[in-house]
Amino acid sequence: MNAFGLTQIGLILSCTTIISSLQCNHLPLQQRKVIENSLQLLDKMGKKFPQQCLREKTSFRFPTQVLQPRQKEALRAAIEEIFHHIFYIFSKNLTLAAWDGTALDQFQNGLYLQIEQLEACVIKKHTHYCRSKEVSRLKLKKYFKKIDCFLKDKQHDLCSWEISRAEMRRCLQLIDKVTRKL
Repeated sequence: MNAFGLTQIGLILSCTTIISSLQCNHLPLQQRKVIENSLQLLDKMGKKFPQQCLREKTSFRFPTQVLQPRQKEALRAAIEEIFHHIFYIFSKNLTLAAWDGTALDQFQNGLYLQIEQLEACVIKKHTHYCRSKEVSRLKLKKYFKKIDCFLKDKQHDLCSWEISRAEMRRCLQLIDKVTRKL
């Protein structure tokens, strides 16, 4: 390869890096839009919370400390992890949920795109916050495992899905509150 070819490759790589970093700089704004849209889709998916499900409400206790790290990279990693778990939960046995399929598909697509953007922006290097990142990951895994077990225990019935949908709304609202402070 000649010097001109190497120069072109270098320019392409530097442009790609600049574009990627610009996209990451606007990530909080993009997240707010995605979360706002996701909250609207969660509302559109189902109707009002069924009265018969009120007595079944349970507290999953979201680990709010995972959204309070000192570094933006750790926060992005936590949000990425949350989106992965939400996507996983909403990709399960939804037959008894009786939700609007189009809104559900749009919700899942929005989450997937946000996960892709976060993965591109989150630093994959091991840094000094690696341990706190792993602690956050484990706390989130435990939290979402509770929701997953709740759905399984209730055999993915309508009320368990409605309670889970309400809990996912709460998660998204917490993320929204944190990203607005950035």
